[in-house]
Amino acid sequence: MSTAISQRLADELSVRETQINAAISLLDEGATVPFISRYRKEVTGGLDDSQMRQLEERLHYLREMEDRRQTILNSIEEQGKLTPELKQSLLAADSKNRLEDLYLPYKPKRRTKAQIAREAGLEPLAEALLAEPTLDPELLAQDFLNADAGIADSKSALDGARQILMERFAEDADLLARIRAFLQENVLLASRLVDGKEQEAAKFRDYFEHTEALASVPSHRALAIFRGRNEGFLHLNLVMHSEEKPSDAHPCEAMIAQHWKIEDQGRPADRWLLDTVRWAWRVKLLTHLQTDLLGQLRERAELEAIEVFAKNLKDLLLAAPAGAKATIGLDPGLRTGVKVAVIDANGKYLDHATIYPIAPQKRTQEAAGILLKLIKQYDVALIAIGNGTGSRETDKFVGDLLRQHPELSTNKIMVNESGASIYSASEFAAREFPDLDVTIRGAVSIARRLQDPLAELVKIDPKSIGVGQYQHDVSQVQLARQLDKVVEDCVNAVGVDVNTASVPLLSRVSGLNQSIASNIVALRDESGSFSNRKELLKVSRFGEKTFEQAAGFLRIVGGDNPLDASAVHPESYDVVESIAQREKRELSSIMGDSSFLRSLKAEDFVSDKVGIPTIVDIIAELDKPGRDPRPEFRMASFQDGVEKISDLKPDMVLEGSVTNVTNFGAFVDIGVHQDGLVHISALAEKFVKDPREVVKAGDIVTVKVMEVDAERKRIALSMRLADKAADKASSSPRGERASRAQSKHAGKGSKASNQPAANTLAAAFAKAKQGR
Repeated sequence: MSTAISQRLADELSVRETQINAAISLLDEGATVPFISRYRKEVTGGLDDSQMRQLEERLHYLREMEDRRQTILNSIEEQGKLTPELKQSLLAADSKNRLEDLYLPYKPKRRTKAQIAREAGLEPLAEALLAEPTLDPELLAQDFLNADAGIADSKSALDGARQILMERFAEDADLLARIRAFLQENVLLASRLVDGKEQEAAKFRDYFEHTEALASVPSHRALAIFRGRNEGFLHLNLVMHSEEKPSDAHPCEAMIAQHWKIEDQGRPADRWLLDTVRWAWRVKLLTHLQTDLLGQLRERAELEAIEVFAKNLKDLLLAAPAGAKATIGLDPGLRTGVKVAVIDANGKYLDHATIYPIAPQKRTQEAAGILLKLIKQYDVALIAIGNGTGSRETDKFVGDLLRQHPELSTNKIMVNESGASIYSASEFAAREFPDLDVTIRGAVSIARRLQDPLAELVKIDPKSIGVGQYQHDVSQVQLARQLDKVVEDCVNAVGVDVNTASVPLLSRVSGLNQSIASNIVALRDESGSFSNRKELLKVSRFGEKTFEQAAGFLRIVGGDNPLDASAVHPESYDVVESIAQREKRELSSIMGDSSFLRSLKAEDFVSDKVGIPTIVDIIAELDKPGRDPRPEFRMASFQDGVEKISDLKPDMVLEGSVTNVTNFGAFVDIGVHQDGLVHISALAEKFVKDPREVVKAGDIVTVKVMEVDAERKRIALSMRLADKAADKASSSPRGERASRAQSKHAGKGSKASNQPAANTLAAAFAKAKQGR
């Protein structure tokens, strides 16, 4: 492995190079990030999971760059043009952009006008004029006429010489680096409406005449603008000021002239050289650098959007489980009825029905009888209601039924059903429930995701769960890779009961894949539950290496060894046994004995194989064996009588559930089929830089209604309950000016940007909705 890579990673992560080398060795040997960060702390010096993920991602990038560096070195060497100075510059390049800039003059390309001019013998003319501007271009060009090469007059000769110099100016790596840095710092991104597209492009109207600093464009706005361009509604350009005209001189022209020591001193060739500079900028560099910088902006925006999606997905996967309780799942529908599925405490399907309690059929009494019978028959503790069409009407029906029967100890909860239809139509669902209609499978999924969100959501492609920001506008390969890592981290953080877990859940465990997970379930179905972790070695293709990676994350509850239900790795069982033996206690008796465990000193059990970090983890795990890191279950209570957007009134205080968190605020389900937006400025009384400082997906929050636009289905909310809608509405001018002012301040990152007028919440919501 390259020393340069390990040293760079050590600098970026602010850790020792030995830690980096150890971690990379483990990754290269096939160890997973969850395994390394949990069970190899002594080896890596305690690198945690976030550091390991960052290391893994950067290692991938830097290795790709090293491969590209070697390819470039080989290519230039094969051309016989690799000088010691150029080689040193290539070896010192610290980014892919720098590498490509250095390679540009040597990159194989189609015959250019400059190449044709060189073949016509015009390079000496170009060299002479650049070196000695006192020469007269017209007179000197007469010496380079070549009818056979198509150089019939001095104009043709000078045009060819200009092409040679333009190419040279545009391929100077140091100059490119300076210009790129200047533009990144100073240029503005300007979006303009395509003529005649006013009506079709209405949703992008905020960007019809929009200009802001490229360096500070937030990711959601960048992706909205790129979407507008891709759909043919917006033109994008990089400008120095909002009123810039195509004919204006550009400061980069002066930078090129200065780099090549070209200036107007009244010498015969000065004007020709300055024109060459202008042509080099406008023809060669402007388009190239604009494409480059817009590409970098898009890449940055995509990475931020992917990070937003990843964080929301993590919050959703680690949402509080309602637990092992018999549950009914309701998948609301109007014309087709409400689909009912009953599952037991372990998620096993028991029964189903279809009821019609709401319009248009409204067979309320019949539906109540069916649902009541199922509740009593299966001793149902929870009713999970999908939050799709008809959900509030269904919720009201269930609420009325439960109030009429106070003897029932049953609670109803609204559940985010995003992705349930994806699961119900999946191959896995068809294998699990071959005889059930897809709509009933959806109701089963809704019930199960209330019991255990993580176990159910892993069955769905993460991209279908619907907690992303502009998720369809980003690299799907990068998005999938990042989301898969999030799912892997969440599953292994919680742990998996090997005797109840599904194939999709098991396949996310460290060291396992779809095939091995299927083999585990097959053996479980054939031979019954596993009694201990060692029995996993009987599973086909479950070898010693797989056992090392997976065993600590697989739980066996009620088995032969109580440690098998914990996160203590089998390789460390002897440490626990030595503790029990030294204290002359049964192993099971020390588990959960907090006062005893707190009295232990980790250093007393250090050995050649086990260090203090691992022993500290073992003692903590023994204190709360198999503990679930997820929070305690809570549920939002939607207000009766508030079922649709027209029921909302300004200053109404409601409870809701956070469905999505973006860089500009949080979306909250308040039970009216349309999520409201709490803008970042309205999340707290204090200044908030990142909405995740205050909320995360799945949180139950109290909000106040600030503004409602029923026609456009937009709801502005505030978590600052002292705010008053009337006061906010009159605090600043309405419309686009307020939105632009907010964008301007937000771009500068000033504290003032967090205190906009209330009506800008709706403007921000409008922008946000373009990415939903």
